[in-house]
Amino acid sequence: MNYKDTLLMPKTDFEMRGNLNKKEPKFVERWKEMGLYQLVDEATKENKPFAFHDGPPYANGNMHMGHMLNKVIKDVIVRTKQMEGYYVPYIPGWDTHGLPIESAIQKLGVNRKTMSVGEFRKKCEEYALEQVNKQKEQLVRMGTMADYDHPYLTLHKSFEANQIEVFAKMAMDGLIYKGKKPVYWSYSSESALAEAEIEYYDVKSPTIFVTFDVLDGKGVLEGDEKFVIWTTTPWTIPANTGICLNANLVYAVVDTEKGKLIMLESKVEELCEKFGLEKHDILKTFKGQELENITCVHPFKEIDPYYERETLVILGDHVTDEAGTGCVHTAPGHGVDDFNVGNLYHLPVLCPVDDKGKMMAEAGEFLAGQHVDAANKTVGLKLEELGHLLHLEFITHSYPHDWRTKKPVIFRATAQWFCSIDKIRDKLLSEIDNTKWLNPWGHIRIYNMIKDRGDWCISRQRSWGVPIPIFYCEDGTPVMDEAVFKHISDLFREYGSNIWFEKDEASLLPEGYTNEHSPNGIFKKETDIMDVWFDSGSSHTGCMKERLGYYPMELYFEGSDQYRGWFNSSLIIGTAVYGKAPYKSVLSHGFVLDGKGNKMSKSLGNVVDPIKLVNQYGADVVRLWATSVAYQSDVRISDEIMKQIAEGYRKIRNTLRFLLGNLNGFKVKDLVGLDDLELVDEYVLGQLNDVIRQTMDAYDRYDFSEANQLMSNYMINVLSAFYGDFTKDILYIEKEDNKRRRQVQTVLYYNLKALTRLYAPILVFTTEELHDYFDFGEEKAVSICMEKMPEVLALPHLEEANHLMSQFMEVRKDVLKALEVKRNDKVIGKSLEAKVTLSLKKEFADVEKLKDTLKLMFIVSKCELTDETDGLEEFETSYIKVEKFNGHTCARCWAVFDEDEMHDEELCERCFDVVNG
Repeated sequence: MNYKDTLLMPKTDFEMRGNLNKKEPKFVERWKEMGLYQLVDEATKENKPFAFHDGPPYANGNMHMGHMLNKVIKDVIVRTKQMEGYYVPYIPGWDTHGLPIESAIQKLGVNRKTMSVGEFRKKCEEYALEQVNKQKEQLVRMGTMADYDHPYLTLHKSFEANQIEVFAKMAMDGLIYKGKKPVYWSYSSESALAEAEIEYYDVKSPTIFVTFDVLDGKGVLEGDEKFVIWTTTPWTIPANTGICLNANLVYAVVDTEKGKLIMLESKVEELCEKFGLEKHDILKTFKGQELENITCVHPFKEIDPYYERETLVILGDHVTDEAGTGCVHTAPGHGVDDFNVGNLYHLPVLCPVDDKGKMMAEAGEFLAGQHVDAANKTVGLKLEELGHLLHLEFITHSYPHDWRTKKPVIFRATAQWFCSIDKIRDKLLSEIDNTKWLNPWGHIRIYNMIKDRGDWCISRQRSWGVPIPIFYCEDGTPVMDEAVFKHISDLFREYGSNIWFEKDEASLLPEGYTNEHSPNGIFKKETDIMDVWFDSGSSHTGCMKERLGYYPMELYFEGSDQYRGWFNSSLIIGTAVYGKAPYKSVLSHGFVLDGKGNKMSKSLGNVVDPIKLVNQYGADVVRLWATSVAYQSDVRISDEIMKQIAEGYRKIRNTLRFLLGNLNGFKVKDLVGLDDLELVDEYVLGQLNDVIRQTMDAYDRYDFSEANQLMSNYMINVLSAFYGDFTKDILYIEKEDNKRRRQVQTVLYYNLKALTRLYAPILVFTTEELHDYFDFGEEKAVSICMEKMPEVLALPHLEEANHLMSQFMEVRKDVLKALEVKRNDKVIGKSLEAKVTLSLKKEFADVEKLKDTLKLMFIVSKCELTDETDGLEEFETSYIKVEKFNGHTCARCWAVFDEDEMHDEELCERCFDVVNG
């Protein structure tokens, strides 16, 4: 007889191999057909809401690994909160305006010069919508669940209308103004940029040391001295109107071969050596404050009338003795510090540089038309020719770049629209203090950014965006009228912002509108658009408040670069409009690097495509990676890492399959009461209770790596290595309805039910597949994500079980060590060949209560307890002897028995009863 056919081996259609790349698309289609998001939304809408707002990714190109890390973590948060009993409406968003889209469609062959602005904007909109659909499809394939049928886009009419209302509120409160200031200017984009659009890279720059002849010494200097300034931007010398000193530093007049030079006293030796000057006698010293208001001659005075102006010596706290000469070249048109200090002295703000970064005609014939990069060299040569260049050297330093084009930017004073930060800075800092920053360093990072940031330049010289809703009167006065703003908002809500570019001023203004500053009724509309950070920064209003009535949100979650981006702009706009931050808590993730810790780039050839990973491993494996890494810092991904994750997934799947396979034919009605289980069963369920509590706590702290680790450790150490191992003898060998077998199946049932739900937010496809096969009883939901998170079980004898089993597990460690020694010595092969003689030490004496099941739980054929220790080896818990049991092996269960325990030559008494019963 083939006794294998009489065993109750695990049986399930839940396959060992995941075949995720084939199965997952079928689930995606199924969820779409059943309208899963809508079902969940409808089923939970009466629950307590958890307001979670999706920051909009940019609608251009495929989703990269950073996007996928972001979206998977968000999806896990949403699903966890839903299964905890919250109502979590999740509206995905996209940032759809801005320069990258303008650039992208022009690369595709669209010639903006041959069409109107309105026509060009329609091309941009078409492209943006195509990108949204492409990215949406990729996110759906990743298993994320959101209201993808009704996303929010910053180009939507209602969103744009809300943005105008937000702008209007800020304008009417005096927070929006137009002014001429130096702003980050991207000549590669031909537009002003905000701080959030700046990245820093090392560049090699010329550093020049230049002399400015004293014009009027004001009775302090004799008039034949020269101030020595230094700068790393020679092209700004044409815009110089001042030399800034520190009031409290000591300056020296130094007699040299090049005349009387003025510089920091502390730097005389160092600088004169740099300049190649052997003679450097200090004639006089002055505090910086004594030299205030002295005037100098611009070094280019003799070559162009533009330079027939005085350069004023002024004082500023930003001047230090750390580098340079202590005499800072000041061009208010090309630097924030320069502008601010120059403003105190009413210095002229000059900016002889155009939109493309080229020197204008007013800078002189020798510079006109040259790009600032070329002008650096020209200025240096001209200064040398005129005898004003003391020294030229090159330094490598960090310099601001346009984050989109990766090209350097310049500071350029132009008329721009600004949002005042000064007026609300204290309130912003207070709101930061009142927010829970879940990354410990998050608070200080954004606090310092807001504390130190200047006013926000919100205007952009582009076409594709939300227009700044301003009309200018005949005398240039901007119209700041609440009724006009409301009218524009209503127009945008009905027609979209394209109407601004398609209609003339008379058609856009309220009918019959008049203004004292335009006696002839002539108005001119603004052509600039708003910074895209103003778009996304108002999404709390354009999306969450508009559609759900939520403000503030429970949580914002984005990448760590968003402390200067979305977290920042949302805070400013939300606080300005509502007097309160738009979020109660903020969480961020790091960047995704390659396996060596390098930033991904096409040039390095180390970019990892998430869609390729999904096709190779399956989305669940990618999701497992995203939730296994410490995402709050920078994380790594590589083929080797993904292979490790895939192996981890295989172990999870096989453990869950073992549980499911051993519940074949088991129904809810077969459950054994919790008060009728063995102590070892209660112990395992108690361990499961701990996993449930600790995993849910980790989920609530958004520590998904810990949640994964808790579940994995439990399945490996408790289920696979212990309970699932020794109970195979019960599950496979006993009769189907044997009470002990039903007790074990009850434990497996509660484990599978709990673990399937705990893993549901992470392994969305695998747990849905399990859910299809698992008999939950009549209350089974249509999808695993509509089940509730597991609750802990009320175990009546848990304290006793824990006490006894904690002793047993320590004894077991020693028995396993002793078995391993004999296995290595070739005394035994399988542990079932062994007989164990055990003498328990006093503190582990309670283990004797398990004497009838010890051989089963040690997976040996015989275990005898004794008080004697002779011939036994001492271990920490007991004295142990392991020997080969030379008895009779049962052909069915493979255990070894004494002759009187065998029914016949083939079967033990138990197996005979099962086979013939």
